[in-house]
Amino acid sequence: MSAFPHRDPRCNQATWELDVSEPNETFDIVILGGGSGGYAAALRAAELGLSVALVEKGKLGGTCLHNGCIPTKALLHAAEVADQTRDSEQFGVKAELVGIDMAAVNSYKDGVVARLYKGLQGLLGGAKNITIVAGAGRLVAPNTVEVDGKRYTGRNVILASGSYAKSLPGLEVDGERIITSDHALVMDRVPASVIVLGGGVIGVEFASVWKSFGVDVTIIEALPRLVAAEDEESSKALERAFRKRKINFKVGKPFEKVEKTDSGVRVTIAGGEAIEAELLLVAVGRGPNTADLGYEEQGVRMDRGYVLTDERQRTNVPNVYAVGDIVPGLQLAHRGFQQGIFVAEEIAGENPAVIDESGIPRVTYSDPELASVGLTEAKAKEQYGTDKIKTYNYNLGGNGKSQILKTTGFVKLVRVEDGPVVGVHMVGARVGELIGEAQLIYNWEAYPAEVAQLVHAHPTQNEALGEAHLALAGKPLHAHA
Repeated sequence: MSAFPHRDPRCNQATWELDVSEPNETFDIVILGGGSGGYAAALRAAELGLSVALVEKGKLGGTCLHNGCIPTKALLHAAEVADQTRDSEQFGVKAELVGIDMAAVNSYKDGVVARLYKGLQGLLGGAKNITIVAGAGRLVAPNTVEVDGKRYTGRNVILASGSYAKSLPGLEVDGERIITSDHALVMDRVPASVIVLGGGVIGVEFASVWKSFGVDVTIIEALPRLVAAEDEESSKALERAFRKRKINFKVGKPFEKVEKTDSGVRVTIAGGEAIEAELLLVAVGRGPNTADLGYEEQGVRMDRGYVLTDERQRTNVPNVYAVGDIVPGLQLAHRGFQQGIFVAEEIAGENPAVIDESGIPRVTYSDPELASVGLTEAKAKEQYGTDKIKTYNYNLGGNGKSQILKTTGFVKLVRVEDGPVVGVHMVGARVGELIGEAQLIYNWEAYPAEVAQLVHAHPTQNEALGEAHLALAGKPLHAHA
């Protein structure tokens, strides 16, 4: 197979005329990676009549299904049940929490994953236009992926190779005392104490689970606050809730070193303070899984391991796209889904609307949950000017369903003066379930008065969104404007 470059005036970059006379197999699209972005692209492309080769070295579904979203949320639900059992008397129910049976918890978690995996296998296997290729793929030409010596050529290629749990320089993960989220998901015991290195989404979710299971937890975060990417008021509310739950955390304290002790680990942070625990969970984020996959060799532009794309998910190499965690930005399964669908439609000539990254909903499934979409107050002021931004906080204490659930928190709206709502931020039990309406409010550039006229079912937490918009529209019902 050969290829030669010429100039395309539309993108001012080298493009490739493809010679596809020699390949083993040729497809409309070859997708390298069967995680959220990859399999979504495959399914949508097949619906549009395109032929697809989907290459995956592990299990279809990728990190989200097997090592991320699904198993962690199963653990979080088990933690919620433990808390409800422990606190049941406040609801008039006498129950006793005898303990946490990790074998049974893991059986429940693994059962959820197995059922979803079986369904996904059937969905992809039953699609007549999708060829599933099991094995480690590598980009060996701008239009060709090689798997175990066999080459699959695509008129288009989608890079969707996902991410891995990162560590820090000099911090060796051994899988026993120093672990990542991958190890934490398969633990067969409840540790006595854990230090969580990293106060982002992964770190606070595991801290929340372990505290509910009775573990002594300390979070160490180098940034000034937990979940620092969220609105500052949401971060502060989570910190207050964690203090109440007796989850220890130290923010603005960079990690310096870790030493193994007879009983576990000793972690030293900035200022020389040392903290000891049975385990250290390294939760410092996820890195792009792009090493040794041939991307750079084929001329794909990279930055610190990430694949750079334009707003239409195109790399600098024509007909080569990238989606999901390998593209800079939010590392969320639903972002990968949407990017995969977008690229399939783009290739099919459907001309889909560009994805607004700010319009992608974000949920942290700790206790309490954080959910948001759009701009934080700080980013809105930066973008529109401080004097143009108005905010409103509706306290969940005024919401009937929140009182029933015995949860506290708020709905915060960020709007442009005399303009639309540009950010929605929520804290409280189960607020992640409210993010759908909030996403519509942001993405449809709704004005407070437009949302205020909608009827919200009573009693639901969803009413809190309606009440907040009523107040911001100048006609509060159960709150002060």
